[in-house]
Amino acid sequence: MFEIFAVGIGPGDEEHLTGEACRVLSECNCVAGYRPYLDLIQPLLAGKRLIAGSMREEVARCRAALDAVLEGAKVAVISSGDAGVYGMAGLLLELTGEARYAEIRVTVVPGVTAAQSCAALVGAPLMNDFMVLSLSDLMTPAEQIRKRLVAAAELDLPVALYNPASTRRRELLEFAVQTFRAGGKNPPFALVRDAYRANQRIVLGRLEEFPLEDVQMTTLVLIGNSHCILRNGRMFCPRGYREKYDVGR
Repeated sequence: MFEIFAVGIGPGDEEHLTGEACRVLSECNCVAGYRPYLDLIQPLLAGKRLIAGSMREEVARCRAALDAVLEGAKVAVISSGDAGVYGMAGLLLELTGEARYAEIRVTVVPGVTAAQSCAALVGAPLMNDFMVLSLSDLMTPAEQIRKRLVAAAELDLPVALYNPASTRRRELLEFAVQTFRAGGKNPPFALVRDAYRANQRIVLGRLEEFPLEDVQMTTLVLIGNSHCILRNGRMFCPRGYREKYDVGR
């Protein structure tokens, strides 16, 4: 049985890689990934064969990685955050359903997700139940994304929005803001751009003042629910300790 590793690299700096991710990357002699993500962990890649690619080349890149495994290489396919959350783990598992790759086992190495790392930078907005959604309509129909946004707002769930906008696509982000403001609600939000990187930028506020123009593909958008608190530059969602144990009064 052959083996390939789907490795989550977290935000990309070495401090936030798990011990297992560091070990697997050190043991592999071939690493595949989106070129900007490979650049983030360049010090760990010395002397290794690299299979680099661009956006929308995921299938070709994963096939090349699987072919390298069949040729005898020990291969890691990296994703930012966690490989199983909008990453390459699922695609690798899909491809191993094909006869050519059926003898390859996919081992998933977890990483710190964007939702986790960005939430930590602003406080604790995901302390209770929450929803994670991607606003990219490349793989999911836009109408389905709208339905999920409406459901999250109706259920009063905080959301972490991945892939919120691009140069050609902002309509779903605008819809999300409008949906969460419906009914007179004005929950807090946080924008975290380039988390844990040199150009990191954090914006906190209320949805009525949401700066659409500040959102890019490298931004994660966090929108709170009606219970979420914005105080002293921190955003957090109480879990119920105040009501049950009378804390924070």
